[in-house]
Amino acid sequence: MRAEAAAAAAGEPVLASYFHNTVLRHKTLDRALAYQLASVLDHAALTATALQEVIAGAMADDPEISRCMQADICAWYDRDPACDQYLTPFLYFKGFHALQSHRIAHWLWRKGRHTLALYFQSRVSEQFAVDIHPAAHFGCGIMIDHATGLVVGETTVVEDDVSILHSVTLGGSGSGGGDRHPKIGRGVMIGAGAKVLGPIHIGEGVKIAAGSLLLRDVPAHSTVAGVPGRIVAGKSAAAPAYTMDQTLDSDD
Repeated sequence: MRAEAAAAAAGEPVLASYFHNTVLRHKTLDRALAYQLASVLDHAALTATALQEVIAGAMADDPEISRCMQADICAWYDRDPACDQYLTPFLYFKGFHALQSHRIAHWLWRKGRHTLALYFQSRVSEQFAVDIHPAAHFGCGIMIDHATGLVVGETTVVEDDVSILHSVTLGGSGSGGGDRHPKIGRGVMIGAGAKVLGPIHIGEGVKIAAGSLLLRDVPAHSTVAGVPGRIVAGKSAAAPAYTMDQTLDSDD
């Protein structure tokens, strides 16, 4: 990323100071991320300086945040044809910014600092149109493409290597408390506008077609489409999240 930033600064001198401040002057990727997130979440109520201290503290306390962040960058680079540099999601993609901000909020939530965690959630919602409850758990290697309109409820669990497109809801199906949100297996791809509601289990390697509504468990390596969602003919790839293939293999 440093090499990409240096080349970008040389190629576009008007942005040289931007690349220096966001990447080149930082000794580690963790410090660069703390600066970047603090810059985009800056607000009069909690300044960039204070935010940077919170973010840096979270990453120092839990190395898993950094490991997952690096895996997320690789996920964008590997899966998104619009991403031809590792630097691109780090600087420009709000799905990446929202996800990394959520990782900090989730750390705060686990530490019992619920008020500050909810503040992070609110700022992310305002800045990126992405609303993820701080208690929701995300694995590593996650790509949230475009991100606008994503809603994720409190007891949601998203395992490693999942790809999620815009306008997706991982929500509840009633007003009761307790475990009430979806559990998404490894390698799942969730198409744009899909709604997955209730404490249901989406198996490993499932492909969920755009605009689908899921209210029941889905077995591993199935392709699901429709309202309400149903399994269509043909099995999904081992990990549809990697290929991002939006087509449906169906004999219908």
